[in-house]
Amino acid sequence: MQRRKFIKSAALTSAGLAVTNSLLSCEDTSKKENNTTPISTTQKASLPLVIATWYVENATAKAMEILQSGGTALDAVEQGCMVEEADIKNSSVGKGGLPDRDGNVTLDACIMDKDGNCGSVVFLKDITHAVSVARKVMEDTPHVMLAGEGAKQFALSNGFEAEDLLTESSKKAWEVWKVESEYKPIINIENHDTIGMLAIDKNGDISGACTTSGLAYKMQGRVGDSPIIGSGLFIDNEIGGCVATGLGEEVVKTVGSFLVVELMRQGKSPQQACEEAISRIVSKPNSNYKDFQVGYIAVNKKGETGSYSIHQWFSMTKFQDGKNEQIQSDYFLKNNS
Repeated sequence: MQRRKFIKSAALTSAGLAVTNSLLSCEDTSKKENNTTPISTTQKASLPLVIATWYVENATAKAMEILQSGGTALDAVEQGCMVEEADIKNSSVGKGGLPDRDGNVTLDACIMDKDGNCGSVVFLKDITHAVSVARKVMEDTPHVMLAGEGAKQFALSNGFEAEDLLTESSKKAWEVWKVESEYKPIINIENHDTIGMLAIDKNGDISGACTTSGLAYKMQGRVGDSPIIGSGLFIDNEIGGCVATGLGEEVVKTVGSFLVVELMRQGKSPQQACEEAISRIVSKPNSNYKDFQVGYIAVNKKGETGSYSIHQWFSMTKFQDGKNEQIQSDYFLKNNS
């Protein structure tokens, strides 16, 4: 996927860092200029609409199928994310995700609806569809977040089946990593990422979801921004929504997705809001932003969209007006290298 090329490119700015060939095996679509179009925040709203981080056309196609058949935005983002969770070739989400340093695949996910209801799971083992468990937490419990063994038992009690999430491919990559066992919580080393999705249904209602297996070879128990409402995802049905991708520790420090939505509330376009949120990260004192990546995608109530990142090669997929397309993101280092 395109996100792999982006992370690989960003890693070149870090002195002496290298990643294995097995972690760079996904198709590079970033240089196919005919597959990308400039970002526009002035298009006339046409609903329904789906956007997602990175190039995930199968996921956005599934979400649009749900919307066009009369499903809600909430149904769309859940089922769209489930496509990526089930894809064992995607080593950053669901089954086939790269493990922690001890060889355990642990998943984080969250979901949020038009009414501000939300659900989340963290450090979830042995359950492929973490986003669906998060929805169950939202709808069937008085809580927002369940963690670890409690989250797993909740899933099992609700009919989810336990299975080994460590595929042979991910296991081999982990074994290669163990030879040196060099760990630094920098996404350019880990070559890892997140799938986030936002949808507006025909009624104009917005929902969002985010799911990930987290940083590869992370410390056991590490949780990033993805399952944290306000950091990895935030929806305000009167304003818009945002999801984040990249190094979660940096997103959490600025409560990034909430920040983007609040900036849109103040009158900024989705594009302007994403750019300002990235600026907040790179302008922090002693920021080593050249060594990590963060990207945002956002949509407002008008159906305008935006995306922005620190490094090159980040993109979003947008499905609107019958067109399911990859849109290359603008990035901070383009004019600030």
